[in-house]
Amino acid sequence: MSVLVLVLAVSAACCLGFGFVLQQSVAQRAPLGDFLSPRLLLDLMKVPRWLGGIGLMAAGMALGAIALGHGQLSLVEPLLATNLLFALALSRHQTKQPLGRQGWAGLALLAGGVTTFIVAGQPHGGTAVTDPVRPWLIIGVMVGLAMLLTGYAKRARLSSAPVLLALAAGLLYGVQDALTRVSGQRFSEGGMLELLTGWQPYAVLVLGVTGLILVQSAFETGSLRMSLPALTAAQPIAGIICGVGFLGDRLRTDTGALAWEAAGLAAVVAGIVLLGMHPAMPRGATAATTATMGRLQPVRPS
Repeated sequence: MSVLVLVLAVSAACCLGFGFVLQQSVAQRAPLGDFLSPRLLLDLMKVPRWLGGIGLMAAGMALGAIALGHGQLSLVEPLLATNLLFALALSRHQTKQPLGRQGWAGLALLAGGVTTFIVAGQPHGGTAVTDPVRPWLIIGVMVGLAMLLTGYAKRARLSSAPVLLALAAGLLYGVQDALTRVSGQRFSEGGMLELLTGWQPYAVLVLGVTGLILVQSAFETGSLRMSLPALTAAQPIAGIICGVGFLGDRLRTDTGALAWEAAGLAAVVAGIVLLGMHPAMPRGATAATTATMGRLQPVRPS
């Protein structure tokens, strides 16, 4: 693993984590009539704090894209999952909550799981799959699962909707990362003309906007504790599946390595859940409060 990829991916995670906290603090006040509607983004754009969060998220995505241009998806995605550490750091600064046993345990599991997966799997590049069916199959499964989760979320509304929507967004963002890497390769090989004549950059845009609506709707209907762990866990898993499935990423596949890779991913998910449920994470508005609030009001700095 190059130092450049490490610095870029962790910097991207920092921007994403801070950005998610700022976005959720505003989105939780949005009217439920905008649930899963593009109008939600139009309302949120009126609030400077949310725009700041989006700016950080955009910076994180840009840094992540550069990292993907220098490293494998199976390497970058676990590092991006550390965005939850930075989200917790900002939330802890705001709430003055100590880390405690839960926080330290979550931190150790997340950091240890990422390290274990990378050391055991030793992600490295290989030859991309030439079969034209496999990429569409994997992408179709990911997008199909996201659609099913969104459909269930629309019926569940305030009960389990934040978790379901965050999972759906995480799957879409994982696919988006894969297609971002493909877009970067096309640009490197043939310049802007080669990039714009492919379908991948347009799919990246559609997935990004759709994922953003899902994420903001998740933030709108529940606390950061409910949505961010699911989002953070789903994205790297989807990205790794895409990377290994059709982008040519290679991992060690002997029995011992596979066992350690599975243990590392399990530790990452467990750490994400512990950190996401930490008392320092914002609880968000209650369902009753959110349902009765009117249009968004600008957030005054504290």
